[in-house]
Amino acid sequence: MIEVLVVDDDVRVARINAAYVSKVPGFRVAALAHSAAGALARIGELPIDLVLLDHYLPDRNGLAVVRELRGLGHHTDVIMVTAARDVATVQAAMRHGALQYLVKPFTYAGLRTRLEAYAALRRGFESGGEAEQTEVDRLFGALWATGGSDLPKGHSTTTAELVRQALRAADGPLSAQEVAESAGMSRQTAQRYLKLLERTGRVRLSLRYGETGRPEHRYTWATGP
Repeated sequence: MIEVLVVDDDVRVARINAAYVSKVPGFRVAALAHSAAGALARIGELPIDLVLLDHYLPDRNGLAVVRELRGLGHHTDVIMVTAARDVATVQAAMRHGALQYLVKPFTYAGLRTRLEAYAALRRGFESGGEAEQTEVDRLFGALWATGGSDLPKGHSTTTAELVRQALRAADGPLSAQEVAESAGMSRQTAQRYLKLLERTGRVRLSLRYGETGRPEHRYTWATGP
């Protein structure tokens, strides 16, 4: 069983999240905490595998908790579960090693897909041994697969994954046309997905100015795996 610590300052929300976790096979709620101090205490006392961590806590924020965990040598995995939507917080969470970032409000299905992807990732690492590039790509891309439930209606997870792979395999920023050629799709489709991924912070947009004076949009993958 994967032991989970649910951290949220709202007791009711913490209980709801814990109930969600308990419904996913292979996961068990080890404890609940409603403050940074409480979360750190539970992690010091119990064998916690995964923390579902709110950012807005009464004593310190969630990022401070993650920083202290790493400073103390704890390698406990973290999924941020928070209403904090600003890009600076999302970026800081990534840099401190949060595996996922789930924005409130969310559905049970949204949390379940992330937990299932996390379980699959753990199984991949537990197999040990050496990994060929395809296996490395699979492991790094495991949590990306959860993004499918967040795509707007009419968008395909498979197509989004092709765009991701094209950007990650590139040596530098790509244009929409270059992404289309690499991923085997039309330029219009590539442009549509690039704009979506740029809005959600997964892709970074830059401009390159040529002789015509019109800037060319260039894209790079911005969110780790």
